[in-house]
Amino acid sequence: MIESTNVNAPAWSDFPRTVLRGIGQVMFQDSMWTGFLFLVGIFWGAYAEDSGIVAWGALTGVVVSTITGYFLRLSDENGAQGLWGFNGVLVGCAFPTFMANTIWMWLALILCAAMTTWVRTALNKVFAPYNCTSFTFPFVLCTWFFLLAARYMHGMAPEFEAIPTAAVETTGHLDMGFGHLVIYWLKGISQVFLINSWVTGIFFLAGLAVSSLRTALWAAIASAVALFMIIGWGGPAVDIAQGLYGFSAVLTGIALGSTFCNPGSWRTWIWSLLGIAATVFIQAGMNAAFAPIGLATLTGPFCIGTWLFLMPGYKLFAPAKTS
Repeated sequence: MIESTNVNAPAWSDFPRTVLRGIGQVMFQDSMWTGFLFLVGIFWGAYAEDSGIVAWGALTGVVVSTITGYFLRLSDENGAQGLWGFNGVLVGCAFPTFMANTIWMWLALILCAAMTTWVRTALNKVFAPYNCTSFTFPFVLCTWFFLLAARYMHGMAPEFEAIPTAAVETTGHLDMGFGHLVIYWLKGISQVFLINSWVTGIFFLAGLAVSSLRTALWAAIASAVALFMIIGWGGPAVDIAQGLYGFSAVLTGIALGSTFCNPGSWRTWIWSLLGIAATVFIQAGMNAAFAPIGLATLTGPFCIGTWLFLMPGYKLFAPAKTS
């Protein structure tokens, strides 16, 4: 969709609802209650991991990117659906996760969150001819540049970024007890917002179910498929235990299984499962490619995987038109 400026921007009285919908839109849900449950899950998980700053970063990011949409007077429809905020909330989660807590980090977070709003507009124009959108790529692209810039700007030192290393991982020991597998599965969902908490995963599933049981089902299926695939192919135990191979697959599953393809078709089920499987390999490949520079892939594997399955534009999977 191509956005344009609009003199009839959403009323400021709708701001809290718009912000909450922006959080929900990370998983394609136009629901303030989904956004609220996501926010509760973010705060729970962040504080449980002694990283409360991540939760406040998330709130700051979504508020800033939403205000930017008001300032630019972008599409009323996009604003009302929360589409100005979802990239910003992810920026807010990522910056405190990877960089030191300084005033310079917070100023950079505000700038980057604001940028995602107009970068989304620009990238959506690029993808419009392919009947596709930029998804979370504005967050990914902008955050990559800021994380790389942190290597030279010590005011926002990348204290928590991965150390550049050769792309060789040992599998390590992974506890395969049923309870542990459930925890890894739930963390695959919570890591969509960079939160390492199985309780947060429950909050996220509940938030999805409030809006769409089908979407909650696909999130659950995608995380499970990704988990068993990466275990079967011998992925690194530490990453598996933290759910780091699940989050992009979860977003791909939701996008293909319940958002952009015909949800009533058995072919969509097969197509979505193939997309989830492909995303796991894309995730592993990007992890290997980015390891030498110590850069997180973020939700890049989801964006690439979903584009590869939506851009062909096969009518076979297109949702039925309604009159």
